[in-house]
Amino acid sequence: MSKDIGNWHPDTQLVHGGSMRSQWGETSEAMFVTQGFVYDSAEQAEARFLNLDPGFQYSRFSNPTVTMFEERMALLEGAEVARATATGMAAVTAAILCQASAGDHIVAGRALFGSCRYIVEDLAPRFGIETTLVDGRNLDEWRAAIRPNTKVLFFESPTNPTLEVVDIAAVANIAHAAGARLVVDNVFATALYQKPLALGADVVAYSATKHIDGQGRCLGGVVLCSQEFNDNLLQVFLRQTGPTMSPFNAWVMLKALETFSLRVERQCASAGRLAAFLEGHPKVERVIYPGLKSHPQADVIAKQMSGGSTMIAVEVKGERQGAFATVNRLKIVKISNNLGDAKSLITHPSTTTHQRFSEDVRQELGIRQGLLRLSVGLEHADDLIADFAQALGD
Repeated sequence: MSKDIGNWHPDTQLVHGGSMRSQWGETSEAMFVTQGFVYDSAEQAEARFLNLDPGFQYSRFSNPTVTMFEERMALLEGAEVARATATGMAAVTAAILCQASAGDHIVAGRALFGSCRYIVEDLAPRFGIETTLVDGRNLDEWRAAIRPNTKVLFFESPTNPTLEVVDIAAVANIAHAAGARLVVDNVFATALYQKPLALGADVVAYSATKHIDGQGRCLGGVVLCSQEFNDNLLQVFLRQTGPTMSPFNAWVMLKALETFSLRVERQCASAGRLAAFLEGHPKVERVIYPGLKSHPQADVIAKQMSGGSTMIAVEVKGERQGAFATVNRLKIVKISNNLGDAKSLITHPSTTTHQRFSEDVRQELGIRQGLLRLSVGLEHADDLIADFAQALGD
């Protein structure tokens, strides 16, 4: 790989980053489907396990195909290290729990995907790790929640599903003043339009299942961080707990990254047009989209995001009955709880992704019965607008 790659544009890095070729000189990255590796001698095996000899030991620890994917993601994010995991939730869990122990304290934004909130609200306390949930938009709540034993601050931005935006730089300053680290789930913004590490975050997590694969095929996750964080905390956690990405999934992700910027740029452009249409529709109660001037955190978005998102939160009139009727009339957009796909997907969070929350919690988070979460795909924007026009009853 060229030593100049760090100076190339992201589009070029996403095609060539991390590539390693075997003795056969293949054009496409090779898939190393193997559990283990052999050594030239017992001495080399010993040195390999002491990390004195470069190379691979066991695919639970590292694998050539997975390493290529990790290096490409590190280039895209501007991180020293990327570590791939089997799923996005494995990435979030590892990023948080690798640095927390019994007696420590986590502060998290309350607006989280259901499984992320489970990690901090239900799982961590089982191991003696306390958690405080705050309104991520309110910096005073972050400051007030800090304790002497606070080790981790965590949030999504934009959030799932209401697309609230948190001031990453401001919360990073609060974390660092307290001697804590900030972990950011950056799935909805993608690495193209928001760079949490550059804004002061210590760790970034992704579900690679979403935009990175982008075509509904494979599960995966990524944690991005400093070399120090990886060496002292993350690496041993991943090695011993084993949330390993398979070589096949890593190969699929590598191929997907080659078209990542093309796909996301097209999806965001279409999402912007569709959000503008929906905002003016008489049967729509509200639209939340980072590219609209009406977004409640438009000032923060202008500071830290260079583009919108593929995601739209739209609340239709008629509450649950109106939402279900709209979804059921859509012809192009499919009903699914996934997102970031080439196909436009829609879900009703109250009865799917956030159904385990009580109605009081959903109301607190703004997840009302009429709210729909829309992931805009690669279809033509005119067709998507027409689909919603007929579904809403025009």
